[in-house]
Amino acid sequence: MAKKKYYAVRNGKQTGIFDQWFGPNGAQIQVTGFPGAEFKSFPTRVEAEQFLLGIAKEDTAEEALDGEHTTVFTDGGAVGNPGPGGYGVVLLFPDGRRQELCGGFKLTTNNRMELMGCIAALEALPGETSIVLHSDSRYLVDAVNKGWVFAWQKRGWKKANGEPALNIDLWKRLLKLLDESNVVLKWVKGHAGNVWNERCDQLVHEAIRKGDLQVDAGYDTGTANKRLKTELIDSPHSGLK
Repeated sequence: MAKKKYYAVRNGKQTGIFDQWFGPNGAQIQVTGFPGAEFKSFPTRVEAEQFLLGIAKEDTAEEALDGEHTTVFTDGGAVGNPGPGGYGVVLLFPDGRRQELCGGFKLTTNNRMELMGCIAALEALPGETSIVLHSDSRYLVDAVNKGWVFAWQKRGWKKANGEPALNIDLWKRLLKLLDESNVVLKWVKGHAGNVWNERCDQLVHEAIRKGDLQVDAGYDTGTANKRLKTELIDSPHSGLK
């Protein structure tokens, strides 16, 4: 049996991705006789989408195309921190499918949206056997991989310096999801040309611009200034552990 192919037409009578070459709904009719037609076949839909966007394969995360696990990219942020915020998620499945998620909130913080992106991704992947999740948030990735969040939990949600840990409501949701999933968290440098990280950033801003923003019930506006000050200085060297 011939392997399935995806035909990407970047310049033709009708552009897009087609799952067949011949026939009235195929790619061939879109490029035949069209001056300067650009088209190519690919073994996965992800690669076809990258061709349409003009993205070279080497510019993408290698894990996204290995066909062995679900690859996830997440991002989050808030305008003004605190301020209107949102999260963005790209899910890349082993069979080549891609799914995008985003959500926006009226008043929140950068760190809360980074956590929400991760939560939204894992809630959308129940039962997945192997997940690699990429985030540009050191707050998120280091807290999990270096065990800080588990130490906060053990100390009654207090950091090593005795100060209360922030965003406890979201950390509790995330820890439950991590306990139920086979997830590896990886840090990726933000705004450094990674196509999926950049796409997540776009989704964040799209979510904020859409309007009809949700209320972040877990964010206490009465302590906004204290939260902001603490989030801005949170780092591996400022009592996070």
